[in-house]
Amino acid sequence: MRLLEVLRNSSSDMRSKQKRSGKPPLPDRFDMSSFEVSLQQLNDLLTDDSGFYSWPTKHFHEVYPRIYIGNAFVATNVMRLKRLGVTHILNAAEGNSYMHVNTNADVYMGSGITYHGIPANDTDHFDISVYFEEAADFIKKALAYKSGKGKVYVHCREGYSRSPTLVVAYLMLHQKLDVHTALAMVRQKREIGPNDGFLRQLCRLNQRLAAEGKLWNK
Repeated sequence: MRLLEVLRNSSSDMRSKQKRSGKPPLPDRFDMSSFEVSLQQLNDLLTDDSGFYSWPTKHFHEVYPRIYIGNAFVATNVMRLKRLGVTHILNAAEGNSYMHVNTNADVYMGSGITYHGIPANDTDHFDISVYFEEAADFIKKALAYKSGKGKVYVHCREGYSRSPTLVVAYLMLHQKLDVHTALAMVRQKREIGPNDGFLRQLCRLNQRLAAEGKLWNK
């Protein structure tokens, strides 16, 4: 069964349960159907008219006010981060294998930059969703630093899959954007390509937040 059909069935089951329990239905602005999205729709956002993905044209981009997504090259250049005014750094690929970026808080010691690491793998079967809340909360705190003057650099190896996934999760959890809007916003600023497993997990987050009435209606 395709993901879109699963979302529709889940929405129908929810309405049926509400009727059986005698609880009033959610108001129209929380209508689940307005947030239904398929994996294909998300991939369409990320590719050109020929179905091809684009590689990032720069080391980093500001994808949302004071949120930067970038690669490991800039993440390990403390002086450059300081020139950018970065106050916090979120490593979405912490680890010492070839697919990770081997940094920690010691790398930024004395720089005034606050570090947080998440040991995510860039594979379809990796459950990055267990880190959505943790990453989103870190980004929120980073932006609130010094009365809203903080800047956060979110990175993985290439700033292409893991780090944009966590930024999209932040936009959904704390800015109340649906997954389609959040992903489109980031893609407009930077060439990205979260793997299908990550996109599915963002779809599930979208379904949960919509069911809880925590997304702005379109």
